[in-house]
Amino acid sequence: MTCQKTGHNFTKIAFKPLHTNLFNIVLLSIFLTIGSGKLYSQGITKKTTTIPTSKQTDSSKTAVPNSKKSATTIKKENDSIKIDTIKQKKAFLEGKVKYKAEDYAKIDQKKKLITLYNKAELYYQDIELKSGIIVMDYEKNEVYAGRLKDSSGVYTQYPNFKQGSNVVEPDSIRFNFKTKKALIWNSRSDQGEFKIKAEITKKENDSVYFLKNARFTTSKDVDNPEYYFQTRKVKFIPGKKVVTGLTNMVIADVPTPIALPFAFFPMSKETSLSGIILPSYNDSNTRGFSLQNAGYYFALSDNYDLTVLGDYYTNGSYGMRFESSYAKRYKFRGNFNVRFENLINSERGYPDYSKQKIYNIQWSHAKDSKSNPNSSFSASVNLGSSKYFRQSINQANVGSNLNNTLSSSISYSKTFNTVPQVRMSLTATHSQNTQTQEINMTLPTLQVSMDRIYPFVGKDGVKKGFFKNINLQYNLSGKNSIVTTDSLFFKPQMFRDAKTGIEHTIPLSTNFKLFKYFSASSSFNYREVWYTKTISRNYDIDQSKVVDNTINGFDAFRTYSFSSSLGTTIYGTFNFGDDKKIKSIRHVMRPSVSYGYTPSFEKYYDSYASDATGTMIKQYSRFESGIFGAPGNSNSNTLGFDLSNTFEAKVTDKDSTKIEPKKVMLLNNLNLSTSYNLNADGVTSLAFAPVRVSGGTQLLKNKMNVNFGATLDPYAINNSGTRINVFNIDNGGSLFRMTSANMTLNYAISSKEKDKPKKEKNTQSERNGGREDDLFGTNTDLGDSRKSQFGEEEENEEDKISEFFSAKLPWDMTFAYSLTYGNNNREKKIIGNSLMISANADITPKWKAGVSTGYDFVQKGVTFTQFRFERDLLSWRMDFNWTPFGDNANWGFFIGIKAGVLSDIKWDKRSRTNR
Repeated sequence: MTCQKTGHNFTKIAFKPLHTNLFNIVLLSIFLTIGSGKLYSQGITKKTTTIPTSKQTDSSKTAVPNSKKSATTIKKENDSIKIDTIKQKKAFLEGKVKYKAEDYAKIDQKKKLITLYNKAELYYQDIELKSGIIVMDYEKNEVYAGRLKDSSGVYTQYPNFKQGSNVVEPDSIRFNFKTKKALIWNSRSDQGEFKIKAEITKKENDSVYFLKNARFTTSKDVDNPEYYFQTRKVKFIPGKKVVTGLTNMVIADVPTPIALPFAFFPMSKETSLSGIILPSYNDSNTRGFSLQNAGYYFALSDNYDLTVLGDYYTNGSYGMRFESSYAKRYKFRGNFNVRFENLINSERGYPDYSKQKIYNIQWSHAKDSKSNPNSSFSASVNLGSSKYFRQSINQANVGSNLNNTLSSSISYSKTFNTVPQVRMSLTATHSQNTQTQEINMTLPTLQVSMDRIYPFVGKDGVKKGFFKNINLQYNLSGKNSIVTTDSLFFKPQMFRDAKTGIEHTIPLSTNFKLFKYFSASSSFNYREVWYTKTISRNYDIDQSKVVDNTINGFDAFRTYSFSSSLGTTIYGTFNFGDDKKIKSIRHVMRPSVSYGYTPSFEKYYDSYASDATGTMIKQYSRFESGIFGAPGNSNSNTLGFDLSNTFEAKVTDKDSTKIEPKKVMLLNNLNLSTSYNLNADGVTSLAFAPVRVSGGTQLLKNKMNVNFGATLDPYAINNSGTRINVFNIDNGGSLFRMTSANMTLNYAISSKEKDKPKKEKNTQSERNGGREDDLFGTNTDLGDSRKSQFGEEEENEEDKISEFFSAKLPWDMTFAYSLTYGNNNREKKIIGNSLMISANADITPKWKAGVSTGYDFVQKGVTFTQFRFERDLLSWRMDFNWTPFGDNANWGFFIGIKAGVLSDIKWDKRSRTNR
């Protein structure tokens, strides 16, 4: 075959796929002919390639001169050649091109085309292109990619065009390597939470796209979404923004009247962008109309942000919230929330008018252990007004409302790798009773402890015997305690009433074996307490009463005590035979006897005048008001008795293939404890203390937890309810008089598999002081209703049920039963008897329902009750919750888009509670 341009003859030569080196050499010669572009080939198989060859090889060799004269002539000719000033043509490609295809890769030198067919791939610089067919025109610097149609007429192998971090999945694409321009048909692209599809897309450069007839949605299926925004003209800047013309919202392929003349959608590779948070409308009978949760989100940096939200009611009530989250990889993470509300009920001049201010502060911080293994810092703070969760206009936190305690803790600890090792911790704690409004705080508590020192251990390090096991420690505890109320919180009086003290303890102890089967231990404890304030008690004539005067200055007292214990373990097995269902029962007893002695420290007690006559009474210690208490003025000489029991059985396994019997726990623990006072005189003190019995077990395949306890008093009481030195059996009663008893049952069942981990629920409610379960209902934060009230993450596609009805619909149920008996003064009555139930179920794969309720058998009434319903609308979510009665009676309805970028597209309507 003869080339029309050069006149050279060509011969067809077929190469096998393994001849890659020769193929690359020949391919390089082709591109040296057509230009100086760089091309690299890989993976071409099963096809022939046309390659040029020359017939003038032999004649060219004979024409080369062999004489020296000829060589000289050639040299002169080379010297006479002038340097060519014409610049060489620049390569049309600026990098290597890698490509492969499953069926064939065809090179058409005449048309300057490379065709890749079936599972074709092409890589050039930061561009990756995969498609059914790819055609590259290396003369026009263009590439075309399209889909293929299979034997059934269905299109497959759609193009996948990736440049940098941007991915486009169109029906077909045409791209120019030189100008970077492209024309894309039916492109599909993901930009954050958005999915974009356009009929025609024109790529001007790396940063600007123009789209025609485009749709935007957060639905997973962009080809058949449940909703989308339709627009005709779009300017799209990847990773930054989308600006559109007339935009119309379409739901289920039905256009809605919701339209905008133009629209702006932020697109960012960052986690979030700053922007306005649109409010929701509400109304109240006592506060009027309102706008809630209006504000602004500040994306301050990659490590922290800030959200400012506000509420306003027409009667003058308002609220402000500042919420911030922060994190630094491998260092720490946390969040900080401050909430303040000025509440006005009714209107000025009406009898029900009231005004108050409430606030709440929350801080959560966790340090990554990888940052420094020798130190740690953590914080969990929840403090503020005791009535905040009951009266807040922006919280429907049922769990926190029904809970009576708010608590906080901030702690820092550090370990010093010395010999012996020393550990130090600083802790600030807070405990607040929302009923009494009493607040207890420690600001701060210092704990220092030194590892045990064994002074009599030899170089071999063996600790065996009485002397070698002797060890001592040193512990220091410093506290600054504050007890105050809501009204005095952070006021000067709060700090004036603070109590400060430092306690030093040095325990000296040892343990050893006695008679081979008994474990014995002995300890001696030295204690020293320092105070900065003490009291002086005397009779004040002007006030006509005994008063305590505070004395500022350093003071201290020192005490010591001794204790020892002796215990053993007894095993007993009752065999019933291998042919029985219950083969044997094993009983393990751990009895122990302890002795403790503390002498009297009367030297720290003083006398004071109890009246105007000067009568002296010796019965007070100047350390009584101290945080660590005062030393005792009488010696303590006590014997203690403890007995713990466990019961387990071996039963025949239901699985006949198993040879070994199955172990079943009958009682996890059954404990009995009491003590005997060796110094009891029978009048002011009785010898035997009440016997405390407690136990617990698990039933129904470990799904039901049972715990019980009782207090048994061996002494009788008189008509006034005071214990007397007469045994109850000698007073016409039984051996023991049960003064109190309690029992709790917790039972949780679920249709889910045993090995599936239980999903965390209501973490927000638990952080605010509520319960981790939903026996008290679920928490609702009115500032963010996008999360499911069932507290579950989205399931994987393979876990979802495609049928409308299936017998495998998941459900779970929790029971809690509590019974309390009181007989301290012969009342013999049930003082507490309640049952609580919580159940959640999937009525259909898209419908969820739940209920939390209970009944109090003593008060004869229904406890807190809540009904929950939720509909999964794929990209949307709809829920309804209803509390029908009680102080927290309310209802709420919500429907909105799940995605955070469109969280303002919602309808949220809620009634106010009766509180």
